[in-house]
Amino acid sequence: MASQDASSLPHTGGCHCGAVRYRFGEPSSTTALECNCSVCAKKGAIHVIVPKDLFCLIQGEDFLTTYTFNTHTAKHLFCRVCGVQSYYVPRSNPDGVSLNLRCIDPGTLPSIQVVPFNGQEWEKQPSLHHLSAPASSSPPS
Repeated sequence: MASQDASSLPHTGGCHCGAVRYRFGEPSSTTALECNCSVCAKKGAIHVIVPKDLFCLIQGEDFLTTYTFNTHTAKHLFCRVCGVQSYYVPRSNPDGVSLNLRCIDPGTLPSIQVVPFNGQEWEKQPSLHHLSAPASSSPPS
């Protein structure tokens, strides 16, 4: 899923049991979104959105199961072993990957602010596409 070597991506995360692991580059924003939509509120997801080119699944593709609903645009991927959704492809940002802040390894993002996001009316919210814009700077070191 990434266009660069995974070893150049400094941050890591994954599911509870460790079957699914990923690496990612620096997010364009130090703000994470706590969504109140029907599915996010129930699973407790807090979103850190990164461009697809700054995300690399390094292990566990065979352990992923996909859940979709409504328009079936968002791909809610979760580990079939432990049931945790550590990341997904959001409907609001199909060019990006939404990482669950709760699944990012401790200490990898030292400063991030969590703000509420009205996902119950996400179509009326300001666009989030800037969060998944392809990286314009050099790859993370």
